Parts: sequence; structure tokens; C-alpha cells
Amino acid sequence: MSDNTQDILKEAAAAAAVGGSLFSTFDIIMLVILFGAAVWWLYSSRKESKKDDLLLSNYAIQPAGSIQVTENSFIKKLQSSGRSLVVFYGSQTGTGEEFAGRLAKEGIRYKMKGMVADPEECDMEELTKLKDIPNSLAVFCLATYGEGDPTDNAMDFIEWLKNEPDLIGLNYAVFGLGNKTYEHYNAVAIYVDKRLEELGATRVYELGLGDDDANIEDDFITWKDKFWPSVCEKYNIESTGEEELTRQFRLVTHAPDEFKPNEIFTGEIARLHSLQNQRPPYDAKNPFLAQIIVNKELHKGGDRSCLHVELNISGSNMRYEAGDHVAVYPINDSNLVDRLGQLTGADLDEVFSLINTDQESTKKHPFPCPTSYRTALSHYVEITAVPRTHILRELVEYCSEEEDKKKLLLMATNSQEGKALYQSFVVDACRNIVHILEDVKSCKPPLDHLCELLPRLQPRYYSISSSPKLYPETIHVTAVVVKYQTPTGRVNKGVTTTWLAENVPEPDKPFPRVPVYIRKSQFRLPLQSQTPILMVGPGTGLAPFRGFLQERAFVRAQGRPVGDTVLYFGCRHRAQDYIYREELEEFEKNGDVSLHVAFSRDQAHKIYVTHLLENNLDQIWDIIGLRNGHFYICGDAKNMAVDVRNIVIKAIQEKGGKTETEAAQFLKKLESMKKYSSDVWS
Repeated sequence: MSDNTQDILKEAAAAAAVGGSLFSTFDIIMLVILFGAAVWWLYSSRKESKKDDLLLSNYAIQPAGSIQVTENSFIKKLQSSGRSLVVFYGSQTGTGEEFAGRLAKEGIRYKMKGMVADPEECDMEELTKLKDIPNSLAVFCLATYGEGDPTDNAMDFIEWLKNEPDLIGLNYAVFGLGNKTYEHYNAVAIYVDKRLEELGATRVYELGLGDDDANIEDDFITWKDKFWPSVCEKYNIESTGEEELTRQFRLVTHAPDEFKPNEIFTGEIARLHSLQNQRPPYDAKNPFLAQIIVNKELHKGGDRSCLHVELNISGSNMRYEAGDHVAVYPINDSNLVDRLGQLTGADLDEVFSLINTDQESTKKHPFPCPTSYRTALSHYVEITAVPRTHILRELVEYCSEEEDKKKLLLMATNSQEGKALYQSFVVDACRNIVHILEDVKSCKPPLDHLCELLPRLQPRYYSISSSPKLYPETIHVTAVVVKYQTPTGRVNKGVTTTWLAENVPEPDKPFPRVPVYIRKSQFRLPLQSQTPILMVGPGTGLAPFRGFLQERAFVRAQGRPVGDTVLYFGCRHRAQDYIYREELEEFEKNGDVSLHVAFSRDQAHKIYVTHLLENNLDQIWDIIGLRNGHFYICGDAKNMAVDVRNIVIKAIQEKGGKTETEAAQFLKKLESMKKYSSDVWS
């Protein structure tokens, strides 16, 4: 009998003893019987629910016809399969995982059979044992995002490295994925490369740094083309010659009656029926299907569009804070999906599975299977991105015209001519896979191979533009709809914003729904509301600051003290794209914000927020230097954020009386204390 049952019986007996008129012996017996029946029913329901969950989870992650136990010992997998190369990845958008897969696959050419591994799914303590495998090598493809942060799946590994594991005898190499427009360029890879050496490991080849602001594909192939000769020299091995093109996944085509409709994935991220049978907690693998209850245009003219979207999260148990991000899972444009089906001659409604030929891999499928080609292209595969060179190399095999073969093969090489052609034909022309197949007419790849080669469709992250103090049950998103003409005359559209623009609530119809989850951020208001803050957010960089303003106005309305709140906002035209103008002016009227607004194209010479900021160096120093305040930037990383940082350095020097070196150190200290925060993108 449970503790709760005993407590209830004791209370009932006590009540009967104290007030005999309230409970007779019969009443007590009936209460016990009813309570026992309720306990039995709850226990049975939970048991059945757990049984269903287990069945569904097994089905969702296992290949057709087999059930395998996931083993987190990468050492055992290496030993059992005769491998010596393991490539770990830290990936937020999928690129790091893709690079890791390419390196592991290329290992075959150098007699080093490789394996890709997710550090989150491995016992990384085993790195200390890797030296026991002859000619072993660990490679790390690690991305940096945010303020120099590791990706979610690499966090625990980075923390483990901060201990003192003995890594003497470990051979390693590191390639980093970063973006030079960010302050902490490739910070994670730089740290891991240095830390492994400090712990006694041996660097086989120098650290590679990929810059996504330029051409990270070029950076990667340049690095690996020098990496492999170093590996050959270290292990006294030779290349076997030409790259062997082998499929990682084998195709299984399913007959129409092989699966029931409810046994086929239709867009779920991991668990079958997870979007129909919603159960918390909600995260990247189990997003919440939120209703779009408001979807309206914020611009009042011009040729651009900016959406204000409100997502209903009631009943989800999800909580957010002002400054957090919402991840939105998009759906690819149906016209592009149909066109890809036409170009490959595929039946988009055919059901198929791709099953990993590597039995040791924890990744049995590239995406949830079985599914239809239409679902895969709509929900699981990135078809609007610029294809990387390894994809072009694989496409060569499906060209019937010699000229087309030569062109694709050249772009896949590391030669200067090949790099230049890839840059002009693919990158500068913004050609996605559909455009390439349209323009390289003799190339007719099977659709299943394209589904294997193309990266996974990733969620898009947006700064939440609301405060839970005012909107605990809804998340507000502010997003510019991406749409532009390419040099080839085609019109490219942003995946998520285009989909959102098409899903506007209509009267007497069900609300449109979209899978979402919340990603926590370090972009936070000060703990003390009286701390002064200065915010710089032109364009949609205003988004998180709208949440900050709502929160501070809420606190002020409760009669609590609120420090000075200063906002610098900029847009092109006051009459067209001054988003949330009425709200901002109301905040200003109520004394909730001191507003500085720049309209870059409303006069002959352009005026940006940086011009306004540079005219107020005293204000900057007063807030961050004299009154212990916080400084925030949100928006473009490449130009605006860099310019703002330089202005802040200038204010520290000129108004704080510090040298250039002292000013830089002062700013770094503010950053470490989270008093100078950036939420930027390029």
C-alpha cells in the first residue's frame, strides 16, 4: 500500500472517531473501495501509456525489421568493426555533422576506416583509451555559435575537458566552423585544439578554421587536402588513389500495402505521431505544434514585408523569458518540391526508407523512415541551400553529357579554376539543387540519392519579441520575409518566412499550426530593475528589446523602481518600415524609454543608428562606466555590430580616460560579466 493510501485511511478513521455522525463504518468501507479502484485504474492507464510510448519510440528510431540496443561505447564499435578513425562533431545547423561524415568516408582512401560520432551520445571518458587502438585518430569538427558557445551536443564534452583527463597518446586534429563577423570567431575549436594539447594529446595536423561569412566549403576542402598528407606521413600510409564513391544508405522501396498509413512518417521530427499525440516536455526532437493566432504585416509601404506573428503555446508547459529564441520548423515550398520530382522523374508519393549500410552507426536513417518522397522533400531535406562541392562530385556520375561531367567535376576540385567556377556558378548565382539540375540538363540523379546527399532541413531561430509578464501564453515573432532575385533571373525565397507569410488565420477556419520549441538565451535583462540599460537594435534587431520594454513597463506599473531605459532604433523610412511605432511612442510618452530613432533614407544623406550613437558618447560612458549599467546589441553582425563596438571603445577611451588597450580590456570585462551582450546574425 502506498504512503498516500495509508494517509487517506488514517484521516478517514480519525474523522470517524472524532465525528461519528460524519462517517459510518459502511461509508469508510465504500471510500476505501472507491479509492482502491481509482488507484488501480490510474496504475493500469500509466502502464498502458508507457507501453505505447515504448512501442512508438522503438518504431521511430529503428530500421525496418530490426531492433538494436544503442551502445554509447565508441571504443567497442571501433574495435568490433576494425576501425581506427573516429570523427566527432559539434553541430547546430548540420554543417559540422556533414563535414564529419565526409572525413570519415574519405578515410577509406587512406586505409583508415572511419566512424562518425555525436559526443552527446558517447562516453567521452573513453578518449583516454583510444590510444590502445593501433594507428588511431580522433578528429573534431566543432562549430561555435552565439557568444562563443559550444553547440548543444558538445556542451558536456567541453565541460569534461575542463577537468584533467590524461590524454597522453591520443592523436587528434580539429576543424572549426565559425563566422568572422562574430566577436568570438571559432572560439570552441580554438579552445579544444589548445586544451587537448595541454592534456598531453598529439596534434596530427594544424587547427583548421572555417569562415561561414566567406566560403566555409573552400576552407574545409583546403584544410582536408593538407590534412590527409599529414596523416599519411604520421602513420606511414599511402592513398589508395581515386576517391571511392560509395552510398552510405541503401534504398528500400515499400509496396503500397506494406505499411498502414499511421505507420508512415509525415513530418514528425523523431517519434511517430508526435505531432498528433502531443506530450511534453517539448524540445528539438519533440516540438510543440503551436497555433498561429495572429499574422499581420508591420510595414506600411515599400517593396519589403515584415511579419508580426503570435504563436499560442497554452497547454504546452513551455516557459520563456524576454531575450530567448523560438525555433520554428519550416516546410519547403511545394512548387520546389514538385519541380524536383519532375527533374528526377520520381513518384513523390512513393514510400521508401534509407537504411545505413554501417551496422555500427547510431544513425540508422538520415531522417525518419519509412516516409514518402514528398514528405522527405517538404519536411526533412534542405533543398534551398547552395549545394556543397561533395554533392556536385556525386552528381557527376549521373551526367550523360561529357561537358556537364567536366563542369561538375571541376567545381568539386581544390584547383583555383575549380574554386572560381564553383564560386561564380553556384555561390554567387545562388543556385540551389533545383537550379543546378535545370541548368546541367543531362544530369539525372535518382531522387533517393539526392535525399541522402542533401543536408537535413533545420529549424530557424527567431528572437522572441514579447515578454512572458504580459504574454505568458503566446510567443511573438518579428521577421522580415526573405525574397530576392538572383543573377540568373530566378526569385529565391526564405523557407520559413515564406511559409509563415502564406499561413494567415482566416475567420471560421482552424488556426494554422507550426512546430516550435524554445531555446534559452544568455541575452537577459539585469536582475535589478533599477539598473540602467542601453539597447541598439535597428530593423528586426528591435525584436528582443520589444520584450525588454514590455517587461520594464510592467515592473514600473507595479510601482517598483526602474532604471533609465535607452533605445536606439533605425529603419529606412519613418512612413514605411518604422515597426511598432505606436507602441514605442506610447512607451516614450509614459516615460518607459528614451528613444533615439534614425531614418536612413528620409534625407539626402544617410543617417544610421551608429551616427546617433556616436553623438552620445557621454551617455554611453555614463551608463556602462559610471552607473554599472548594461549595453545590448541586436541585429546585423557584419557591419552594424562591429561599428557599435568601435563606438563603445571610443566612448570608454575619450570619456573614461583610458588607453586603447585599457578600453579593450574594460569591454572584455563587461562581456564576461554579461553587461555587454550581443544577439547578432550575418
